Amino acid sequence: MAIPLNPAQKRAVEHFNGPLLVLAGAGSGKTRVITERIARLIERGVPARAILALTFTNKAAGEMAARVTAVAKARSLAAREATISTFHSFGLAALSRERKAIGGAFTIFDQGDSLGVVKECMRRTDAGRRFDAPAILARISLAKNAFIDPDTFASQEPRSDDEYDEMTREVYPRYQAALRGFRAFDFDDLVCELVRLLRARDDVRDRFQDRFRFILVDEYQDTNVAQLELLRLLGSRDKNVCVVGDDDQAIYGWRGADVRNILEFEEHFPGAVVVKLEQNYRSRPEILAVANAVIDRRASDGGHGTKHRKTLFSTKPPADKPVVLACSTPEAEAAHVARDIRRLTRDERVRPSQIAVLYRSNGQARPIEEALREQGVGYRIVGGQQFFERKEVKDVLSYVKLALHPSDEIALRRVVNFPARGIGEQSLVRLATHATAQGWTLWQAIERAAAIDDLPKAARTGCADLEGVIVETRKKLSTERVASSAVVRWLCERIRLREDIDQSSPGNEAAARRWGNVDALMATLVRREERERAAGRDPASEEGLRSFVQAMMLDTSDDGGDDTPKDLVLLSTLHGSKGLEFDHVYLVGCEEGYLPHARTQIDKTTDATTSEVAREAGVSSDVEEERRLFYVGITRARERLTISRCEGRAMRGKAVPRTPSRFLSEVPEELVTLAVCRDARPMSVEESTSQANALLAALEGLG
Repeated sequence: MAIPLNPAQKRAVEHFNGPLLVLAGAGSGKTRVITERIARLIERGVPARAILALTFTNKAAGEMAARVTAVAKARSLAAREATISTFHSFGLAALSRERKAIGGAFTIFDQGDSLGVVKECMRRTDAGRRFDAPAILARISLAKNAFIDPDTFASQEPRSDDEYDEMTREVYPRYQAALRGFRAFDFDDLVCELVRLLRARDDVRDRFQDRFRFILVDEYQDTNVAQLELLRLLGSRDKNVCVVGDDDQAIYGWRGADVRNILEFEEHFPGAVVVKLEQNYRSRPEILAVANAVIDRRASDGGHGTKHRKTLFSTKPPADKPVVLACSTPEAEAAHVARDIRRLTRDERVRPSQIAVLYRSNGQARPIEEALREQGVGYRIVGGQQFFERKEVKDVLSYVKLALHPSDEIALRRVVNFPARGIGEQSLVRLATHATAQGWTLWQAIERAAAIDDLPKAARTGCADLEGVIVETRKKLSTERVASSAVVRWLCERIRLREDIDQSSPGNEAAARRWGNVDALMATLVRREERERAAGRDPASEEGLRSFVQAMMLDTSDDGGDDTPKDLVLLSTLHGSKGLEFDHVYLVGCEEGYLPHARTQIDKTTDATTSEVAREAGVSSDVEEERRLFYVGITRARERLTISRCEGRAMRGKAVPRTPSRFLSEVPEELVTLAVCRDARPMSVEESTSQANALLAALEGLG
């Protein structure tokens, strides 16, 4: 049986004519309000086809449509003709219907198509090779959604030494000309071109206004300039525009979303009724107390300020206070989190899918991944690729695996022609055919390649080169007993990996990121050696290294071939966690420089490299947006929240003290439980078993 609407939800659902702003706090049931409002409009005689509901992702649109269908069916309402769509899908459908008005048929370029056009435009410039095409495309996208055309963009005052802006000035007009030549629209055009059409053609605008008399928008705080203008044009006659969102969860300014859209809704749509949803159905009161304390400290200097201040509350019974954990190092932090998660899943029988580890930037995931793998805890990643799944990391580890175990055909096939050494696909087929005929392993065929007549000379030379690399690597690991981190460093130099990465990457920034992953792998091996020494074990043990590499390369991200949700711990960036919720949440790395991100401190006139890194990290120039991101992380937790930070991190080989996040320091101590963790040692299986047996004995004693 459905829970009755609370008074605020009911006001939002029952509102009929005129603009409506629903300020929906985290976990306050906003999706239910939207679906119930659509059903109520139909009950009051509004034809379903006159209702337009817009959101941002296909998944969200699908879920909303399913819920509207269920509610309508339960009340015997005809809701099938309601339009429930993403902004871009709606734009595509509208432009397709009005193709005569825009000059005829057109094609759509997806992200890959658009990227290909940008790359081609860059190739025609003298310096295009030095830039990342995705970064240029992102700048074009931001300009388009702000209705800045190529000429206007070119006439803007350039930021000091911003080479990316200069390159965008060259590429943007060429990109647009290419789209016109192909009679193509990119994703941004699906909204922007519809806005231009509605502005230019009164007859077209009238048709849309006649059709869509009631408009609803979900996640309104995430709208950009173009999307706001679309709503103003569609809703300018009847004014029946209802938007639902939370200014406290506006976290996408770096990709063009404008929080002012929700803050200034009453100016854009005069006479708007404002309803606040403050009852939270998700979290324990103690978690909400911390969330309220964080967001209440937001700036009040005329920016976001206190215009729509909300205080979340819950009727759930009290529980434990959130834990604020100070850890000595990232390794200690990761080990603590992994041990605690293993305890929850094995001892307390918490489902792994009800646990999340959240962090500000993708790079923070690596030690968490490493610790979880060592503990045998399965996980999946949202908002970034798994560190040990990144190509350059898997390539290097495959070389090590092959040196330790030459019959590992999967590792061999991965590196046989990486970097390129003349062993193409046809040569590999011939090698495999000879191996099968002679009863050899594929590696034995590589060793005997010189005697295989139908193998091209280049492939025979390549096989000799690969054999030399593997034999020398194995010698260093087994006979000479060189530290694995040093062997990997030598291996990368031997195969000229840095040179290959530089040549195969689309630009300097991409090459630096990929080589940074290799550096991080070496650092992981160094830490393993240090742990082995501390535990009194031989860090050069071949068996120990083999077990470690196997654990690091173990694929824990998929446990079946079906499409059902996997029961795995979630690792996610804070941006990637929005809209999700979990019983247990670990919010790690809450330090200055991470949260708020260091890039929020850069000046607008920063150099291109710095500003580009900021964009890719999902960073706006607004520290208050970082506060809202922290708030989003806190409000993902239902039952238990652990917020951790590190007292020191290794920077360029030196230990550097870290400062707690300013947001964390603003939380009153009485709202949290303070704790300290300094042990980076992963708990062994024996220790875990001993703890479990002791717990069982204690429970039996109580009985």
